[in-house]
Amino acid sequence: MFASRRLLNAVTKKTTGIYGLPVHPNPRPQLISLYNDTLKTLEQIPAHAVYRQATAALTNHRLSVVKENEDIAKIEQSLDAGQIEEVVVQAVEELKLAGKMLEWKPWEPLETPAPKDQWNYKYNDQN
Repeated sequence: MFASRRLLNAVTKKTTGIYGLPVHPNPRPQLISLYNDTLKTLEQIPAHAVYRQATAALTNHRLSVVKENEDIAKIEQSLDAGQIEEVVVQAVEELKLAGKMLEWKPWEPLETPAPKDQWNYKYNDQN
């Protein structure tokens, strides 16, 4: 029974239809690994950082969808983020970005204070 179930879930498409993006033979294990790595990286970012909060929420959601479904079509439908191969690319890029955020530390104060009214967007109609 288990072996036949695995065959039913095997990739049957021949192309993604996206130039340069080949069909992934077994995306679920890679996604689970990428999402777990991303969450481990995010743990190194302070809990108050908005990037950590938002990315952890998205990653945990996607991880739960991937773990709960073995059917690739159901994963694609639930995530609504493109083909599974595109989702793998997104996961790879998010993991890279998390590493860059650790390097950049955008949650730390600015080295030089921002100029007064830098973020004030009130426009004077008389100009």
